Amino acid sequence: MSANTESTSIDNKKLENFVMKSIGDMGSSICALMVMLGDRLGLYKALQQYGSLTSEELAQKTDTSERYIREWLASQAAADYISYDATSKKFTLAPENAMVLADEDSPVFTMGRLSISKIVI
Repeated sequence: MSANTESTSIDNKKLENFVMKSIGDMGSSICALMVMLGDRLGLYKALQQYGSLTSEELAQKTDTSERYIREWLASQAAADYISYDATSKKFTLAPENAMVLADEDSPVFTMGRLSISKIVI
């Protein structure tokens, strides 16, 4: 420990709160990057257009690598941006989520607000 830490009393509740906040912020940042990636590669639009798809089908329709699409889909399902049906192994973008992520004519479409995606990726 540094001298400053040794001489300062640590409030464990504040420490725990800050650790949880920093983990949440990192998770949010990663999720935002995954959303920008989905927008940039047209993954949300493909799910909206074609309906439920497996990782192989989405990769084929978007001319992307199935291995990376599989990981992207899993992260999006874990974040509740899309849903997954284990029986059919298909992923689905709900109509409400499509309004936010894929439908450029929707009044709640947010991807245009993430214009940094054109810079970052």
